[in-house]
Amino acid sequence: MCDRLASIDEQIKELEEEIANTKYNKATQGHIGKLKAKIARLMNEQEKRRSAKGGGGKGYSVKKAGNATVALVGFPSVGKSTLLNQLTGAKSATASYHFTTLDVIPGVLEYNHAKIQILDMPGLIKGASKGKGKGKEVIAAARSADVILFVADVFNPDLTILRNELWDAAIRINQKAPDVVITSYEYGGISIKPTVKLTKIDEQLAADMVSAYGHVNATVVIREDIDEDQLLDVLAGNRVYIDAIVAVNKIDLADAEKRENVYKKIPDMRKVPVSGVTGEGIEDLKKALFETINMIRVYLKPQGQEADMEIPLVVKNGSSIGDVCENIHRTFRPNFRYAMVWGKSAKFPGQTVGIDHIVQDEDVVTIIVRR
Repeated sequence: MCDRLASIDEQIKELEEEIANTKYNKATQGHIGKLKAKIARLMNEQEKRRSAKGGGGKGYSVKKAGNATVALVGFPSVGKSTLLNQLTGAKSATASYHFTTLDVIPGVLEYNHAKIQILDMPGLIKGASKGKGKGKEVIAAARSADVILFVADVFNPDLTILRNELWDAAIRINQKAPDVVITSYEYGGISIKPTVKLTKIDEQLAADMVSAYGHVNATVVIREDIDEDQLLDVLAGNRVYIDAIVAVNKIDLADAEKRENVYKKIPDMRKVPVSGVTGEGIEDLKKALFETINMIRVYLKPQGQEADMEIPLVVKNGSSIGDVCENIHRTFRPNFRYAMVWGKSAKFPGQTVGIDHIVQDEDVVTIIVRR
């Protein structure tokens, strides 16, 4: 097994060197695209083999709690633990030296009737995606989060290394999964069927990349103008897409000019200036997390009674009646009969709906279960 993994490493290295030595232009785009697809296939095979022999990295065991999970991601000593304490009141060990947090420390933030689990994890360093500094365990925990909260030091705000490590670990920040469907068949070759005009890749390049990844007979329906990396993500099939924001920490130590310069260095993400020590900006951060998770309120109306309009059930936007059932009690979904809905998602007041009906903000819902 080790020899096989070493062989895959060597193949990947050779292909990466060939890409590095090939000047990218229109003439070489197709060749480079095929090389990238081969690397993606080899990396996928490598990860499967490592997992099979127990070397894939299990991650930290953290029991999920609340309506959503937020993972704190940052370099060592940027103040993640202090920030966790401000957000949740959790008692995470803090000190002014590297690697203070040696395990994942969970806490729960209660905001607008939502319970949001916050995970304080060991700091990431360069090489984390390859296992350096418990990196694989940390990243495995981050992959299961609903939101990633980058914690940046106001005096060292560059997130490039962190973002690259997450990218290499198949985590896509503030992106949506490409609208591409690949269906394999027993015969017919590779057929590319775009429903939009493709400007970043052409049909031949897409077909070559699909073939290089290992597909022999497949139809590829492309419903948006994707680039090579997005097609590789679809081919690999192991990417996770997570929204992220940035808490710029230690602002109590920086003047106004310093703060402004920091914000310019992180242009493409929502930024919230905070101080884990003084508590400045913490309420703004709570609000930003709630909005990023995109929660909605559902009011419950027991059968034959008035609706409780004081305390809503908080669920993620896009939740179904089935999700509402699971949030009420674990027995509701298996014993579900039907539901009645008043509000934006109903065609008329009191509409009878099934378990897959999608609720909207401020809906009033009655759940009928078998007794």
